Amino acid sequence: MKNALKAALPLILCLPAFVAAADPPKRCRNENLRGQYVFTALGFQRAPDSAPGTPWFPKAILEVMQFNGDGTLTTPQLAIANPPGDLGVVVSPPAGGAHGEYFVNDDCSGTVHFFDAGNVTFKIHVDRREDTIRMIQTHPINNVFQGTGKRVD
Repeated sequence: MKNALKAALPLILCLPAFVAAADPPKRCRNENLRGQYVFTALGFQRAPDSAPGTPWFPKAILEVMQFNGDGTLTTPQLAIANPPGDLGVVVSPPAGGAHGEYFVNDDCSGTVHFFDAGNVTFKIHVDRREDTIRMIQTHPINNVFQGTGKRVD
C-alpha cells in the first residue's frame, strides 16, 4: 500500500497541470466588446483619389466609441486633427457621431466599419481582457493609420 501511494503521488500532484492544460482557450465574440472605449490614433494620409507620389501629411484622431455588444457601434465624440485638405485645424463632427458595425472572430481579430462618407474600415484585435482594442485602418486606402482603444466604463 505504501509503495502504491508513492507511485501515485507524482501523478496526483501533476493532475492540476493536466486539468489547466485541458481548459479551452477563451473565445472572443461580438458580445465581449461592450462599453465605451477611447480611441487615440496617429498616422498619415493623402487626399482621396491622390495620384501616386502625392505627399503624405500627418493626421490624428481622438474618438469615443460605444460598442453595444451586438455588432453595432456609435461614436458620440470625435476630434480629427489635420483632415484631408485642412491646414492643421482640429475639427469635431456634429454631435451624435457616426454609426457602424463590428465583427469579432473567435481568435479576437475582427473588423470595425463606419457608415460614414469615407466608408472607413479598420482591422482590429481585442485584448482577451476586453479592455483594449488595437486598430489599423484598411479603408480608404490613402491612409497609414493605427491606434489603440481603451475601455473607460
